[in-house]
Amino acid sequence: MTIGESRAPVQAGEPAPEFTLRAVEREGTVSLADYRGRAPVLLALFRGLYCPFCRRAIAQLGITREKLRGMGVETLGVVATKTENARLYFRFRPTRLPLAADAELVTHRAYGLRPPMTPDLLQALETVLLNPTGELPEPMPEMAAAEALDRLDGFEPTATDREEGERQFPLLKGQFLVDRDGIVRWANIECAVEGIASFGKFPTEETILAAVRTLR
Repeated sequence: MTIGESRAPVQAGEPAPEFTLRAVEREGTVSLADYRGRAPVLLALFRGLYCPFCRRAIAQLGITREKLRGMGVETLGVVATKTENARLYFRFRPTRLPLAADAELVTHRAYGLRPPMTPDLLQALETVLLNPTGELPEPMPEMAAAEALDRLDGFEPTATDREEGERQFPLLKGQFLVDRDGIVRWANIECAVEGIASFGKFPTEETILAAVRTLR
């Protein structure tokens, strides 16, 4: 797949695209093959750390990880930023979620999370009102909602964050439950069901656990 190509999002029943990326919390790399034949893995792909919705989802999944391990399922997050930028952020905001860095969006393209930009998509992001985490006093357009959450967090974007925010647009989040044989058994793609109105949402812990319970 070349850098400019996009594909439809990976769905349940398809082989999970392979990848090898630099680990965030340690030196070395992490790959999907690390889990093959050993354990199912919940793979979660996030935008860069400029995205407040993704920062919250990473924190949430770090908590859910322990319950998943108790069910025999490992968890891996891929954050679309440079390794050094991720390490800087998580030095001050530690997470229990194992992470890999993918500044070049290799995994996001392979899993179909880089939709083409269209006038309708751009208009929707500018006009549809969002409050996906329920923290805002009222729903707002995507950019205003993100800025409000950044202020709430006291988040100051780095130069890398700003550059990635511009370069990655548009980019979706996705979660994929991959079995020991490397087959996707459950997939959840941002905006796939509810459209732009669900931009920024992340599946609840119970939704994730329910998907895991369907594994044989």
